[in-house]
Order: sequence, then structure tokens, then C-alpha cells
Amino acid sequence: MNLVLFVRDQGEQMLANEVYELRASLRKQGVVFAYSGYVTEGILSGVGDALKQKLVSEDADTKTLRSVFAVFVEQMQNIIRYSVERLPADTDSDGLDISYGILTIGNEAGSYVVHAGNLILSSDVENMQSRLSALRKMNREELKAAYKDQLRSEPDTVSKGAGIGLIEIARRASKPIEFDFMRVDDQHAFFALKATV
Repeated sequence: MNLVLFVRDQGEQMLANEVYELRASLRKQGVVFAYSGYVTEGILSGVGDALKQKLVSEDADTKTLRSVFAVFVEQMQNIIRYSVERLPADTDSDGLDISYGILTIGNEAGSYVVHAGNLILSSDVENMQSRLSALRKMNREELKAAYKDQLRSEPDTVSKGAGIGLIEIARRASKPIEFDFMRVDDQHAFFALKATV
């Protein structure tokens, strides 16, 4: 057998090494899908199609596939709607800003885990923490009732949707959602949300 060595300059070796280490780190953590960057509805649709194919290839049962996909969509929608790290729409687009965030899907102890994160305003942390803490304490029946109540109620003034996304994530999760906030500067915090399906 002949061994072929590829000789590159030091900069190219470092690039491959860095990217390979990132890949290895993600795989070691059980991550099967990762996206970090600007998000639009179009990207959500395309990434969603790739995710469906990945889940089908892993022979996920239909209920699990639907739940993971629903949590993925809600997490991405939250990034699109609420990330404060955004670029304004250009004149050629559909008039919507594009928002920055990160989302990973992985395997942990036999379950799928969806992590998402994005920058939010520090002034929103207290309200979000209160809403998420309340959701964590609810059982299945209470989450179902909260979901129905939210569908019937008027959208709140700060919500850019019907306000049911977080409830839907909590409903689909197999155990209480986990969340955290990290101060970035005086005006911003990084919000992270974990849902196990």
C-alpha cells in the first residue's frame, strides 16, 4: 500500500485542524446537527428538510420525529423573532430582518436534546425567567390547558407571535425544559434553552 502525504503550508494545516477539532468536539458531545449563524424563514425551511432526512435515517419513530421537529421549528422561530443580534432587511428581500442564533440537536442518554441560544435585551431577562420557571413547574395537563388558553387569548403587546412557542416546546419535551441567561454587557444577555425529547 502506498501512503500519500499531503503537504500544505502551516496556515492550511491549522485551518483543517481547527475545523476537525470542532467537528470532533461536537460529535463527542453527541451533536448530530448544528447550525450557527443568521436565520430567516427560508433557512428554517431548508435546514428543517435536512433535519427531517437525518431523523428518518436514524429510524426515529413518528412521534419522536414530530416532537423533535416541532421543538426545532419553535426554537428557530424564537431566534428569528427575538434575537437582538440582527441585520436589517435589504430591499431585495421579503422585508424581514435576519437574526443570529445557534441551535444544536444531539443524543443524550437515549433522548434527543435540542439546545438553542441567542442574544436578548437584559431588560427582558426577568420576564422570560418568570415565564420559563412557570412552565417548568407545570405537568402535562397544565401545559395543555395553558396552550389552549394562550390560543384563545389576545397576543401580548411584546410578542411577535401568538406567544405559544415556549409552551409548545415545554409540551413536546419529555422532561422539564432547562434555561439559563448570561450577562454579555450592560444591555444584552445570552439566552440558552434546552429541551429533551
